[in-house]
Amino acid sequence: MVSRTTADAKGDVVVLLIGMRINRFWAVHLWLPVMLAMFRMLRELERAPERGLRSRVMLTASPRTYYVVQYWESKEKLYAYATAPDALHHKAWALLNRKERAGKLRGQVGIWHESYVVPEGSYEAIYGDMPAFGLAAAHGQVPLEKRGRYAKDRFAYRSQKAPAAEKAG
Repeated sequence: MVSRTTADAKGDVVVLLIGMRINRFWAVHLWLPVMLAMFRMLRELERAPERGLRSRVMLTASPRTYYVVQYWESKEKLYAYATAPDALHHKAWALLNRKERAGKLRGQVGIWHESYVVPEGSYEAIYGDMPAFGLAAAHGQVPLEKRGRYAKDRFAYRSQKAPAAEKAG
């Protein structure tokens, strides 16, 4: 039996892509701490769900490039974690900046991130015979029929009814 589902996301979706690229494999002493810090931050966030990380998927783009797709409760919670003095991210970022200013990382390891706030109606998902993954792992999974058989139907889904003023207009 084929099982088709979709993500049960409601409202805006906040996605952070964050990763690193090993520019020089032999500089293990420089890129390995960056990778280990990524794992430690994810553990910290898993232990403190109130910080707002809903789910994450770790991926590799090549033997050199590793990244994490993160789904956040809100951009406010993402910003709060990134700047929280008690969070590992704040300490790791400060250390990375010191090494960068001292020229110790230049060309050895690349780091990057991209953040997106995706408004409702601008995302859709379909999963065939899959456990909750990606957006569905972050927001829950519902039968496809609940949101529509076709992508255009899932894009058109709105979790709240339009206010009366909009209906009258």
